[in-house]
Amino acid sequence: MQKKLSELVPTRIKAKLGSGSSICLLNGRDIFNALRHENMIVMACNARIKHVIPGIMRAAEELDAVVAFELTRTECGLDGGYTGQTPSRFFDTIIEYANQCNFSKPFLIHGDHITVRDTTPGELAEAEKLLMAEIDAGFTSFALDASFNPLDDNIAIVTTLAQSVIAEGYGLEVELGEVRPVGSESNLTTVEETEIFLSSLAERGVRPQMLAIDNGSKSGNYLEGEMVRIDLERTMEIYRKAVSFGITGLVQHGITGTPLRIVGKLADYGIRKGNIGTLWQNVAHAGLPLDLMDAMRRWSKEHRRDIKYATGVFRSDIDAISEENVRQIHDMAYREAKEFLLAFRAKGSATRLAQNLQEAD
Repeated sequence: MQKKLSELVPTRIKAKLGSGSSICLLNGRDIFNALRHENMIVMACNARIKHVIPGIMRAAEELDAVVAFELTRTECGLDGGYTGQTPSRFFDTIIEYANQCNFSKPFLIHGDHITVRDTTPGELAEAEKLLMAEIDAGFTSFALDASFNPLDDNIAIVTTLAQSVIAEGYGLEVELGEVRPVGSESNLTTVEETEIFLSSLAERGVRPQMLAIDNGSKSGNYLEGEMVRIDLERTMEIYRKAVSFGITGLVQHGITGTPLRIVGKLADYGIRKGNIGTLWQNVAHAGLPLDLMDAMRRWSKEHRRDIKYATGVFRSDIDAISEENVRQIHDMAYREAKEFLLAFRAKGSATRLAQNLQEAD
């Protein structure tokens, strides 16, 4: 399996890894196209704190599963975002752990939420700079998110940004409907919007593999007493429409806090990529030294900001924790990753990927 898949590592990535590398970092386009008919979900992990990565890799190795590692524009900007990680630093971290863990399974590195919040030239220029930095760093899949804008502007912005991704032949994800934070009301994506969005992009030569939507999920930790309300019927309706425009699957945001019994159903409704972010932060926080967590909580309270913004401020302290704390985080991340990979029906997906790619030749 490894030999076959290794031949599909993009040329740009092979040059970065070196001729002797066995790391199987693949093109997101190839992965999602090959898995489009598999009733499973690729687990995409926003590793804001690096110590969770080996545990995720261990679970994927054991279960023979394809995984993705990703960070958003706010998590991983040109200035390091709120995690202190630039695109090149994130890439190097993933590759370093892959070497340390002898990680042999196929994976992708994804630029999540390359966000454009308005139509000002400066906002678009910053997104273009980040996109090119991620391409240069070694990312192999990209999510262009202009969903904050009116539909016509979303289409225009995505069309402009997508040209660099298309030129490289990498995986492309677009977004229609922004998943809201916990405690706020959802604005569900409609089938009509989906048709207009995807048909307009196709007319402009943009044919993404993945579509992220708002189907009622929420990002972050659910508030006490808040119900999980994911509209599965709407999700299926959008999936059926999206497939007619060449979409391989939908993207589910806001999985942290979603019961595994619900997570397990998502694949039946066209979800092919599931983004998990806050969960890994929670796992890392649970394994950090108590005095460090107390300092991070004080900073969060004093600055009236979510504790995730303390990640970059305390990054050097987080990176320097004891081996005992690191092992605790590894083990917790392994257990959580294994549960989600099983719920996502991703066990054996690496072998299925190789088989599907071989049959496609």
